[in-house]
Amino acid sequence: MINKQVEVAQPVLTEEQMEQINFTLIEALHTNKQVYLTYYKRGQCITETGFIQFVNSLGDLFIFIDDVFELKNKMRLSELIDVKEVS
Repeated sequence: MINKQVEVAQPVLTEEQMEQINFTLIEALHTNKQVYLTYYKRGQCITETGFIQFVNSLGDLFIFIDDVFELKNKMRLSELIDVKEVS
């Protein structure tokens, strides 16, 4: 019940925001730069740090290796809310 109270609705992104996310993902893939990935899952916005390994815009899929456990994670592009390069 408490978890239901802290749930938020998935943010709706503009076309421009989606293009910027896609551009940042592709750039991070080619330069092997670490990124902050913010995504929506089960009513929460979660941020993780990792490296992009694969992007398939048409298939709504990307793969990243997280910084903590160094595991490969598959995720849908439609779950992404924001992507920023780690400075």
